[in-house]
Amino acid sequence: MSALPEPLRVSPLIKTCRWTALIAGIYWGAHRYKVNKAAEDEVRAYNAKMQPIWDAEKAAKAAAANRETMIYLAKATGTPIPADF
Repeated sequence: MSALPEPLRVSPLIKTCRWTALIAGIYWGAHRYKVNKAAEDEVRAYNAKMQPIWDAEKAAKAAAANRETMIYLAKATGTPIPADF
């Protein structure tokens, strides 16, 4: 079994570069988080404002489709359609 060689010493310049890259990466990540969070907050606010409108439009389309289907079925079966329908 061979013994492992003694690890090499890392130069101070490389250590400094590593720490600088780490700190720069943390800074860049925090900056991008703030920018992306602001954009996402705007999107969420817009969706929260528009969701009731979209739900109402969807319900109106579903009601219209349901009414058309019921009229078609009434005609197909010969059932009289009420005047207020």
